[in-house]
Amino acid sequence: MERSRSIRSCSRARTSERGFALAVALIVAVLYFGMIELMLIDASRQLAEARRYRARVMAFTLAENGAELAAQNMIAGPSTPVSETDWQGSMTGEMKKPAPEKFIINATGLATGVVEQKATVEVYGSIDVDAKKITIDYTYHSQ
Repeated sequence: MERSRSIRSCSRARTSERGFALAVALIVAVLYFGMIELMLIDASRQLAEARRYRARVMAFTLAENGAELAAQNMIAGPSTPVSETDWQGSMTGEMKKPAPEKFIINATGLATGVVEQKATVEVYGSIDVDAKKITIDYTYHSQ
C-alpha cells in the first residue's frame, strides 16, 4: 500500500503541466523562427546596400581612370577619345582644349555587375607649356 501512495502522489498525468510545457515550447519555436526571418531580411538588405556601394565606388574609379587615360599626352596636344572595357565595367575619357593654355577632361565610368552604376568626372585646369607645368583648377564628380 505504501508503494502505491508514492506513485499516486508523483504522477503528473492528472495535472495540466504537460499542456503548459507544450504551449511554451510552441511559443519559443515561433519566436525563434521569427527572429531567424528578421535576421534574413536584414542580411538581404545589407547585401543590397553593399552591392550598390561597390558599384558606386567602381564607377567613380573607372571614371577617374578614364580621365587619366585621356590626359596621357596633355602637353603634346589634345588627345583622342579613349575607351576601355574590362570585367568590372567600361570607361571613356576625352580631353578638350578650349584655349591654348586651358583644358577640360570629361570622363565616364560604368560599373557592371548585379547593380549597374554610372559616374562622371570633369577636370578643369591650365597648362604652362614653357615650364611644362600642369595645374588642376577644380574637379567635378557626379553620378
